[in-house]
Amino acid sequence: MNATTINQNWFDANQCFLSAALALVRYEIEKYTVRSENQVEQEQKDLLLQTLHAATAAMPETAALDKVCKFFGLSNFESNILLMCACMEFSGDFSGLCAAAQGDTQRAYPTFSLALAALPDAHWDALAPHAPLRFWRLIEIGEGRALTLSPLRIDERILHYLVGTEYVDERLIGIIEPKNEVGNLAPSHQELVQQVSILWTHTQKEFLGTLKEIPYVPVVQLCGNEPITKRAIAASVCKMLGLSLSIIPAQLIPSAPSEMETLIRLWEREAILSQGALLLDYDKIEMTDSARAHTIGRFIERVNGFLFVSCRERMHQIQRPIVSFDVYKPTTEEQTALWQGTLADLAPQLNGQLNRLVAQFNLTPSTIRAAYTEAAAQLRQGQDKDLGNILWDACRVQARPRLDELAQRITSKVTWQDLVLSSTQEQMLREIAAHVRQRATVYQSWGFAAKNARGLGISALFAGTSGTGKTLAAEVLANDLCLDVYRIDLSSVISKYIGETEKNLRQVFDAAEEGGVILLFDEADALFGKRSDVKDSHDRHANIEVSYLLQRMECYPGLAILTTNLKSSLDTAFMRRIRFVVQFPFPDTTQRTEIWRRIFPQNTPTEGLNATKLAQLNVSGGNIRNIALNAAFLAADASEPVQMKHVLRAARTEYTKLEKSLTDSEIQGWI
Repeated sequence: MNATTINQNWFDANQCFLSAALALVRYEIEKYTVRSENQVEQEQKDLLLQTLHAATAAMPETAALDKVCKFFGLSNFESNILLMCACMEFSGDFSGLCAAAQGDTQRAYPTFSLALAALPDAHWDALAPHAPLRFWRLIEIGEGRALTLSPLRIDERILHYLVGTEYVDERLIGIIEPKNEVGNLAPSHQELVQQVSILWTHTQKEFLGTLKEIPYVPVVQLCGNEPITKRAIAASVCKMLGLSLSIIPAQLIPSAPSEMETLIRLWEREAILSQGALLLDYDKIEMTDSARAHTIGRFIERVNGFLFVSCRERMHQIQRPIVSFDVYKPTTEEQTALWQGTLADLAPQLNGQLNRLVAQFNLTPSTIRAAYTEAAAQLRQGQDKDLGNILWDACRVQARPRLDELAQRITSKVTWQDLVLSSTQEQMLREIAAHVRQRATVYQSWGFAAKNARGLGISALFAGTSGTGKTLAAEVLANDLCLDVYRIDLSSVISKYIGETEKNLRQVFDAAEEGGVILLFDEADALFGKRSDVKDSHDRHANIEVSYLLQRMECYPGLAILTTNLKSSLDTAFMRRIRFVVQFPFPDTTQRTEIWRRIFPQNTPTEGLNATKLAQLNVSGGNIRNIALNAAFLAADASEPVQMKHVLRAARTEYTKLEKSLTDSEIQGWI
């Protein structure tokens, strides 16, 4: 017998059981209405009881009504009140019966007064706010002159549950999201699943009984920068324990006490009915937001049941037992195994490139699968690239989304041929590329990382006036290494509010680590000027910001480049912690000549251009590019090839922008 058949059998039997239970309550109301009891009525009641006993015996599993009574600790009287309210939904004439029983046509609905008078085993404390019916909001009380005379209505979620229909309370929709997909986990994450499962197993039976009588279950705090992995771990724990998992974003927790209490009560009731656990997603909220942190802390302390908290950093000062687990990306060995398992028969085609892939990209199981899916689609399209390059590009794409929201991605197509530098400068840039390219070999295979884990990040300072090629050099490195380069304007990252700068920097580094991209911090002078003596809290905080960035740069598994116009303004202590310092001087005449020779693309029509004469313009490479581009537009608009006259007009425009004047010596012999 399959699961569908078993479920249908239970559903049919549950319907018979519920009908028998409703009929018995209706009988009590009818008997009260006629205010009499004779032999015939007793026989009728006996027959109804026999029907109920038979329906109970026919249940393949516990009936929904019995589950509700057990879960919420309902007495027989409270159970009958719930059924009396349910009769209003199933019997069209029950409203008339209520009116007749209460002797008032205006009261054609169930009330506590009717229940106390008509139902057996009546007790007054069933009406109390702390009693199950009202505490768990199993019934709703309408407006009336008195509590006992107010209309009663069964809660819709409970009504459907009694029938056997499962759905999430509509008041939780949009706040709480079901999460049932488990996904593959690395062995280190599977170990965390086992630890959490053991922690919670001994409380599970108590939780699935009467919730109000059990102590708080320890909160499981999953810390780290891997929200997808943390969700997968939580889902795996729930699958192992036979629980359903739901997720609530921390920003949706209401701060108003009454609204929070309503949310907590509805969730706890839902957790009992669906045997569920809750994951509080705290990953997108900063711990420095004290007001929000206080609200979240109150929620954690108040809500009962199985609770995960997913956050970047550990929460403290919560008055409830919390057990914390740090969730990291899979280890290098685990990622290699995941790639091998995902690629299967395609792995031999990589010819040893898999180690290079794993060394560069620090991916989760889900991201690895997504990268493979994208690469497989390209292979099916018959792209003329080998598998290693296709996978490399797919990994770059998968690592982009988080960082695209925080920084400007620069698409790089320039090569070493586009750089005009001295041999010393170019050699230093090529050394930087070698450090990035051979990082895994030196650090891992040759053991340097095991000997000393500090200072493994590759950092560089590009110093020079505006337009001397600092950004261009970063683009050349990115293109040469087949990596993305992201530009971060440090002037926009710095905040006057304490802690905000570190938060902004942390978001950038955390997002960048997945793909090992090149980070280009522009205008480093904004943050890395000479650190001041500590005279007040602002000086102290500025030094903390500098120290934080230095620490993250030293740990960053990629290349971080800082640019500055004034190298002399940087603190020498800061300079000592930078691995490479490349000076970009103002280009001399020879270098400007070479820049002019290379500046126009091959397809640009030119006529009579003299690079030697053009090099007389005393401007940087960035200005030369602006002049060349403007000259091209002028020539195109005149339907002519680019000539010296166009460059002259463009030069005058550029000089005006620079608030300079063209000298006769600069343009002598041009036209």
